[in-house]
Amino acid sequence: MSDGEEKKHHHIFHRHKEEEKPKSPEEELKHHKVLSHISKATAVAAGAYALHEKHQSKKDPENASRHKKGEAIAATVAVGAGGLAFHEHHKKKEAKERLKEESSHH
Repeated sequence: MSDGEEKKHHHIFHRHKEEEKPKSPEEELKHHKVLSHISKATAVAAGAYALHEKHQSKKDPENASRHKKGEAIAATVAVGAGGLAFHEHHKKKEAKERLKEESSHH
């Protein structure tokens, strides 16, 4: 690597970007809307899996401990996804307000 080149640091889930351009209000609104839908779907799926594991723990007493752990993990994921959905809903509302402000100024 030459002196002029900078080394980019990468993380498993996140790449460091040199410069991130600000998103337009339309792009930001769409982004938060998509994340809101994904997190709602995740919350529903995790909740359904938690109920399934609860049923399995009653149905299969031999492995009840394993099913109860799965239920607890799925319930935790459902709560976390619900919190993310709530957060994204508010971010979406803020982006919608910015979009409305921007369009009213022109």
